[in-house]
Amino acid sequence: MHELGIMYHIVKQVLKIVEENELTKVEAIVLQVGEVSSVIPKYLYACFPAATDGTLLENTKLEVEVLTANGICKSCGKVYALKEHSRKCPYCGGTEYEMISGSEFYLKEIRAC
Repeated sequence: MHELGIMYHIVKQVLKIVEENELTKVEAIVLQVGEVSSVIPKYLYACFPAATDGTLLENTKLEVEVLTANGICKSCGKVYALKEHSRKCPYCGGTEYEMISGSEFYLKEIRAC
């Protein structure tokens, strides 16, 4: 489960930002995870308490937004949701595509005061 290592890295980054900006409380950390990335949101939630234990982030809320995997059809040029349509273009039936989103992993937002 590489999500634990990822969460420790995220916590380290956030704590650095907290220190640099002299913040006293972080309400929430918002992550964006592509639906076909190698990161599984439920494991991020499971690892978050261990990664924040004993830190300023111990009572911080974790929010994970899942980004849809979209592709552009190489036959007709239309954009469509890859997983929803089993990677087959719903417009022309083409099966060749270029992925344009869905494999990302971002630290989107830190809500703090």
